[in-house]
Amino acid sequence: MKYRYHICDVFTDTRFGGNPLAVLPEATGLTERQMQQVAMEFGFSETTFVLPPEAGNTRRVRIFTPTKELPFAGHPNIGTAFVLATAGALGTIASPITVTFEEKAGLVPVSLHQRDGNLWCELKAPGRLSLGQTISVDNLAAAVSLYPEDVLSANHPPLVASVGLPFIVAELRNLTALGRARPSMDRFAALEVLGVPPDVHLYVKPAGSFDVRARMFAPGDRVPEDPATGSANCALAGLLSHLDPAKDGNFSYRITQGIEMGRPSVLEARTEKQSGEVVGVWIGGTSVLVSEGWIEV
Repeated sequence: MKYRYHICDVFTDTRFGGNPLAVLPEATGLTERQMQQVAMEFGFSETTFVLPPEAGNTRRVRIFTPTKELPFAGHPNIGTAFVLATAGALGTIASPITVTFEEKAGLVPVSLHQRDGNLWCELKAPGRLSLGQTISVDNLAAAVSLYPEDVLSANHPPLVASVGLPFIVAELRNLTALGRARPSMDRFAALEVLGVPPDVHLYVKPAGSFDVRARMFAPGDRVPEDPATGSANCALAGLLSHLDPAKDGNFSYRITQGIEMGRPSVLEARTEKQSGEVVGVWIGGTSVLVSEGWIEV
């Protein structure tokens, strides 16, 4: 059978920037194995498959990397909402609307509205911030081909953070160190042996006109580097808010990623904190349509 697909670039308003995503807006009839094959064929960090809802929400969405299904991810939700809206599947968006996607990690609300001539989409992460295992500076540095002194641990050690999908998050000393980072497959495999997720999100701050500049490596998913990772930056925003001494308030972070890949992206994250606990994390951005067509499955 033939299935319609759309390819868009997410977290950018410029074609061939940001993070590419393939979306199959009417994926009913595809088996899990076929979805995995289609994701491998496109070869992007993620491909989404849109299905009728099971619990009365807007749509059910399944997200696949080239090697596995994910319970949640950031840019696939933003891009999927954008594609459905652009194709007219969500009706006319004359005023702000919110759609809700059913995913393995839970319900993911995405709000849409026009902003500066572009369609702006913002998701709320399905989980609250959770902080897990810490990783030694030596192990983290080795995994990304850096020296231990390139890694900062005064604010926090390298550690696992998640709001629906876990990442190792580590702060680096400066942009020079960030630019030198390269994934080492052997050392990434060693992280898995330690029982931690082998996806590493590195960041520096401040970063010029941005609050944060980041890079994310997931070579085990056949994604040596990702140009814009919504779920990782959600976890990072939650962590930064958690570390802020303020007990209550709203926090915002303007983040850039993908510079080193030649695919610059802009992500805007915000959080809410109550009584010292991060109770909500959101991330948003724009997208641009690149191509569409049919794939035979």
